Amino acid sequence: MRKSLAFFAIIFFSFFIIKAQPANLSETSTAKTSSETNTSDDGKKSEVVETKIAPKNNSKVAIPPEKAKPVNIPKMSIPVVIDGKIDEEIWKDAAVFKDFYQTNPGDNIAPSKPTEVLVMYDEKNLYVAFKCWDEKDKIRATVAKRDEVFGEDNVRMWLDTYNDQRRAYVIGFNPLGIQQDGIFTEGQGADFSVDIVMESKGVIEDWGWSVEAKIPFKSLRYVAGKGKHWGFNAARNIDRLNDEFDQWMPDDRNVSGFLIKHGKITGLDEIKYERTLEIVPTVKISETGERKRSVLPSIIRGNPFDPVFNPNGLQDPGRFVNNPVQTDLGVTLKYTLSPNVTLDAAINPDFAEIEADAVVVSANQRFPIFFQEKRPFFLEGKEIFDSPLQPFYSRTIVDPDVAAKLTGKIGKNSFGLLLASDNAPGNYTEDERAELLNCQRSREYFTNYVPCGSIEELVDKNALFGVLRLKRDFGKENNVGFFATARTFPKNRNYTSGFDGSFKINPKTVMNFQVLGTHTRSFFYNPNDDKVKYRSGNGVGYYWSMDYTTDRHGWFAEVFGRSKDYRTDAGFTRRTNTNTVFFANRVSTKSNPKAKIIRANFNQFGRFVYDWNGRRQDALVGGNANLTLQGNTFVYAETGVGFEKLYEDEFGARRNPNINLSGGFFGAPTRSTTQPYFSVNVNKTFSKQLSLYGFVGSIFNAFDFDFGAGNKYPRVSPAYIAFVQRFQQNPQTAGEYPALDPGKGWQFDANVGGEYKPIDPLRISLDYTKSRLRRNDNKQVAFDTNIFSFRSTYQFTRFIFTRLRLDYDTLRANTSGQFLFGWNPNPGTAFYVGYNDNFNYGGFSPITGQFEPGFERNSRTFFIRASYLFRKSF
Repeated sequence: MRKSLAFFAIIFFSFFIIKAQPANLSETSTAKTSSETNTSDDGKKSEVVETKIAPKNNSKVAIPPEKAKPVNIPKMSIPVVIDGKIDEEIWKDAAVFKDFYQTNPGDNIAPSKPTEVLVMYDEKNLYVAFKCWDEKDKIRATVAKRDEVFGEDNVRMWLDTYNDQRRAYVIGFNPLGIQQDGIFTEGQGADFSVDIVMESKGVIEDWGWSVEAKIPFKSLRYVAGKGKHWGFNAARNIDRLNDEFDQWMPDDRNVSGFLIKHGKITGLDEIKYERTLEIVPTVKISETGERKRSVLPSIIRGNPFDPVFNPNGLQDPGRFVNNPVQTDLGVTLKYTLSPNVTLDAAINPDFAEIEADAVVVSANQRFPIFFQEKRPFFLEGKEIFDSPLQPFYSRTIVDPDVAAKLTGKIGKNSFGLLLASDNAPGNYTEDERAELLNCQRSREYFTNYVPCGSIEELVDKNALFGVLRLKRDFGKENNVGFFATARTFPKNRNYTSGFDGSFKINPKTVMNFQVLGTHTRSFFYNPNDDKVKYRSGNGVGYYWSMDYTTDRHGWFAEVFGRSKDYRTDAGFTRRTNTNTVFFANRVSTKSNPKAKIIRANFNQFGRFVYDWNGRRQDALVGGNANLTLQGNTFVYAETGVGFEKLYEDEFGARRNPNINLSGGFFGAPTRSTTQPYFSVNVNKTFSKQLSLYGFVGSIFNAFDFDFGAGNKYPRVSPAYIAFVQRFQQNPQTAGEYPALDPGKGWQFDANVGGEYKPIDPLRISLDYTKSRLRRNDNKQVAFDTNIFSFRSTYQFTRFIFTRLRLDYDTLRANTSGQFLFGWNPNPGTAFYVGYNDNFNYGGFSPITGQFEPGFERNSRTFFIRASYLFRKSF
């Protein structure tokens, strides 16, 4: 507790310091390449991705004089009723943004339908109205959930409130006024997990549709005053017309960047700044039942045939325990110290499972899987903590007792400071504590390569986190930054620090870099003697990229790596002791909105991966084609040849006959192969009601790492199968438990699904994912997983809904689901009643791993969660 109070002392000390201050072609994304494809601000992989708007002094696209200079936003004198109808006289005095350009699929041609945007303000709010002419019966709009409107007709605008061309609010609406809002960060795209408090309403009429919105300035972070400018652009998306995208500003696709090509607004001279305190108390009442052990553990995890894990074949049917009703209280606070500096704090924040992670294929995964952050506290100012090497990954803070965060921008300096105390690492369940005692008796290792004798000092201890982020802008589109993180826990201390930057070399070329150093005091595994040692380790990580973009051609180069002892316990690291060199080249056709193939992009790429000893780990050469067709149809196809090499010391011990040390692999100490692959992806929107997508792909000679895929698919390598047969005949003469025996196989992957809207308030989506790997040497199936996902949402009103979610995974014969009733009138105020369930049918016990015929429930929870936003301005 004293350490938690020290965290807040630092934060409030920072408060007094601040108070004294004056107020592309990216990396190709496939199963075989190294990085992610750029997406548009709505997450669609469409030509909007390539919307690149030119700076006035470099653009070859002619910009009308009235758009080249800042547009003055008038101050209004009388209030406006937000009803969606733009009929008040005061709107006639608003600034008008019109004469839009079609930038997708066309290239700065006339739009199919006219659009106008009206903007004005008063001391406390920004008022915006959109007028969209259209045929009434063809408008696509539903009573959708917030942040799910960019898949139908919509309008949006960008507010670059610091005028730095690096970050902007993106605020959108569908024809009914339902909101989608987030933060667009240059080079990273949009993050729609951020919600701001505002008011909006839309109406559909005979001539088309219109939206009115009132956005409180206290909901934004900004700079304003005499002579200050904001970056501004507005757009309209007509879904049925090949996803047509119309913008107020023209687009020069030969200039890299997005915000650099926006227009400017000015005249916001009389904003009345209000310090605002937001307090959101939360209460959750829940009752949980779960299956627990009925006998003491005897290290019975894993495959029941494995003598290491289940020597006695111990059966434990378990018992279902209904825990007492639990009440959790928490509070989050937000205080705007100035229009551009915000303090956030949370005490026992409620992170209930309102939004669950999607079920993913976890079989045969050698490296960790990345999941997006969804918790509101960590989303405020999230973009400042993003960087290429991801030294901070907020989901490493699992269950904070207390946390605080200070974010903002003063002049050209951006900063973020986050402190948290995480209860999760030392919070062991009763079964885990019993397992600890058993572990100590058997002198085994418990978890994460930590000797079980050391676990006792970890129980009920908190992990402490500290994150510092600084950035300095210079020039129009350049910046350098500093990053530092710290995570401390008994027997585990990790510190990271380093520098990064982004430079606009010329209008078409952007360079990024990051260099990090890490220091860790923890347990390290040494493959040379097959032992875990408590020691210090220093590591380095680096990243460099160059992105060249024009309309018809582009290329992308990337180099990154992490040394063997590189650790970022507060961040996300997929792999260490590796270096990657990647290059991709793009050739595109000119957009032709009337052609059958509206636009085609062809990419050619290569990758080479090696470790810090110079050993080759991976290589790839391939190409893909991305076609935009008529009828809202998108086709993506890719093929290539990869190379992969495995070393036993990456999986376990390095064999050494001199010390009688067996290797991590059975048989040869290395495995290598070439891996041809292909994939095809098709997406099509058929109508307002129906959209479908499909993916199919194969990798030939894909490695089965011989991990096993749960109890349904234990290890199938020849070495392991032979051992099981010997063990079943005579355990005493079966010999040693076999090391891993990776082998080549054929991997098949598929994903199909779609969304259906039978009536406006109801959305139903289905998704099916399949992944199967069959070994070549013995034709055994290493894993075959099928994941079925069903989602259904009925929106009674804009703010009241019910939702049903069901996921079934054949690999574990497991079903998980949730039924939820929700009322969410604004960010912060919400009321939920829900039921979560998790059960197996013909599955395997989570306690012993042994087969259980019939139905067995693992857990279920009833919960009620309520929160309310109290907002006071000073």
